[in-house]
Amino acid sequence: MRPGEGLDALMSPRSIAVIGASQEATKIGGRPVDLLRRHGYAGRIYPVNPKAATVQGLKAYASVTELPEAPDLAIIAVDAERAGEAVEQCAARGVRSVVVFSSGFAELGEQGRAMQDRLRVAAQKSGMRLLGPNCLGAVSIAEKSIATFSIVLEHGMPAAGSLGIVSQSGNLGSYTMRLASERGVGVSRFITTGNECDIDIADGIAWMARDPATRVILCCLEACRDAGRLIAALEAARDAGKPVIAMKIGTSAAGQAAAASHTGAMAGSDAVFDALFARCGAVRVRSLDELIDLGHAASILLPDRLPKGPGIAILTASGGFGVLLADAAQSVGLTLPELGAETQRKILELVPFASARNPVDATAQMSSRPDLLEKIMTAVVADERADTVILPLPFSLHLPRLRSIYMDTLRNMRAQFPRRPIVLCVDGPPDALIELHALGFPTVASFDGCCATVAALVRLHAAAQRPQDGPAAVAQGAPLSPDAFRHELGAKRALADAGVPVLAERLVQDADAAARAATEIGYPVVLKIASPDLPHKTEVGGVIVGLGSEAEVHRAYAQMRDRVATNAPNAAIDGVIVAPMAKGVAELILGSRIDPVFGPVVMVGLGGIFAEILQDTAVQMAPVSETQAMAMLTSLKAFAVLDGARGRPRADLDAAARAVAALSRFAAANAGTVAEIDVNPLLLRARGEGAVALDALLIPHGARPAQSH
Repeated sequence: MRPGEGLDALMSPRSIAVIGASQEATKIGGRPVDLLRRHGYAGRIYPVNPKAATVQGLKAYASVTELPEAPDLAIIAVDAERAGEAVEQCAARGVRSVVVFSSGFAELGEQGRAMQDRLRVAAQKSGMRLLGPNCLGAVSIAEKSIATFSIVLEHGMPAAGSLGIVSQSGNLGSYTMRLASERGVGVSRFITTGNECDIDIADGIAWMARDPATRVILCCLEACRDAGRLIAALEAARDAGKPVIAMKIGTSAAGQAAAASHTGAMAGSDAVFDALFARCGAVRVRSLDELIDLGHAASILLPDRLPKGPGIAILTASGGFGVLLADAAQSVGLTLPELGAETQRKILELVPFASARNPVDATAQMSSRPDLLEKIMTAVVADERADTVILPLPFSLHLPRLRSIYMDTLRNMRAQFPRRPIVLCVDGPPDALIELHALGFPTVASFDGCCATVAALVRLHAAAQRPQDGPAAVAQGAPLSPDAFRHELGAKRALADAGVPVLAERLVQDADAAARAATEIGYPVVLKIASPDLPHKTEVGGVIVGLGSEAEVHRAYAQMRDRVATNAPNAAIDGVIVAPMAKGVAELILGSRIDPVFGPVVMVGLGGIFAEILQDTAVQMAPVSETQAMAMLTSLKAFAVLDGARGRPRADLDAAARAVAALSRFAAANAGTVAEIDVNPLLLRARGEGAVALDALLIPHGARPAQSH
């Protein structure tokens, strides 16, 4: 079933049964009945309780089979031992969707998993969609459809809006909805997936991508059970023009362990999630504040007012506020272009002692004289050297006189510049913020949060504009020779056949053969021990470089064989590799591994002696195109070094991108047999002179993963 199919009955039900309905509104089985009635759900409500004639004033039924109709949605609020029978009865009755609140399933181990499988089988056989178990349910705000026991709805429903929330964690999702409501941000839908017996996070994203009420999707993600479904859902949202703002938790080793035990799923690599989100046009955030701030701003500025670039203009009545915002902007990659001469002239004509370059400090005159405020702001907003205008109003909205001045001015700004992105750094009375939001102005309370939100909005715009350049699918590769896994010579031959450039090398068995090979190859040369037992040759003295003559080769051959025999007496030795001594301008580390969730992934980073120290890497799901490979390279912190910073020769980045793409295709084609690939280093020559893999290792499935060379 495609992600998102069959959720209409869950999110827009015409009738709802509550199985395990309680007379007491404070109990889990009583809360949905109470909330549905209290908040004005217009559909039919059927409490199911065999021990009561009525529940909270409504006629009760002994079982689902006695209901006058098969409801669109059934809420199951009984203990885990009785949930299986309840789900099966719903399936037999023709119920289209169920929400299972009950806990005590796969999150508790094998016995619970077997009970959860019973739920899944019943749903799959009937075509009924099942949310949960161990979940906090779902809510559709405008329809007042409430299938949750969350206390967030205790005192009122959130305002209806365009922000959809889908979360694996129930409490995290409901807290997100509460934060949005407190900040005056309207919500469209709320789905929490719990153990994801049937409906998963991908279903929620994909359904909201097709939901007319939802404009922006907030996603709280702990783990991914099915990479293909998640990718398909994210792509559906991207194609629908609905940004997904994702908060992936469980990034630390301890956090990943907690996520697995809580949801019964294995967490994938955090770096791969970054790559997934970037490839599918989603934007990742690291905190709930960022999630709400960005979701709120995007819902207001979409579809055509997102910032097109990182340039901002700051207009303030305080030089100190301007400096704080400028510092915060720089820390998140925003820039402050100097405003045009004509703009500066207009500002200085109005306030001669102002600072007009950017940030614009118009002094307190800006607040005391409404005529000056509008003229100065008009000049700044009209200057298109900046992509976004940020206006800090820390206290102004709490003062009736200043509130009136700023509201009038901002109303006029929106009329004059309907498509211009203007973000307000402001905290104020809720009714004032709601009015500003209605006018099309996002509000963020803190200086740092305001700049972080604008930077993320820029990423959202870039993701929407980015061409979807994906590589062609690769077919399964032909079986590899056992030699490919034996040592570096076989590994490099296999990679060379796939398009990764390597050097011309020889495998020899004695010193005389080494000297002849060196003469044919050309001096200087390198000698390396060839052994299936010694992937880390330097640790046992198995590499000697810079040999310039036959005599040096003879001596080095004997010395190396003696050192290896001493340091690794039990190692099988296939011979010695003779290779040319290559020179370049930079080194990369290049590799691949099988992610437990996303399959083969490719990695590239700064290589050589700095690889482990700097940990400067980029990761993508394999395969990647050359364009995507180049994007990986440009994302490295060390890219400026590779690209000729401070007079250094520029490395052949095109050749590097070709090597990354070729290795990624090889990794994808051989994912069934190759668990890990390690190329360290990939030597980059000067621009136009190519790249070459100097060392390589292929690790089959079931072998101990390779460590650094």
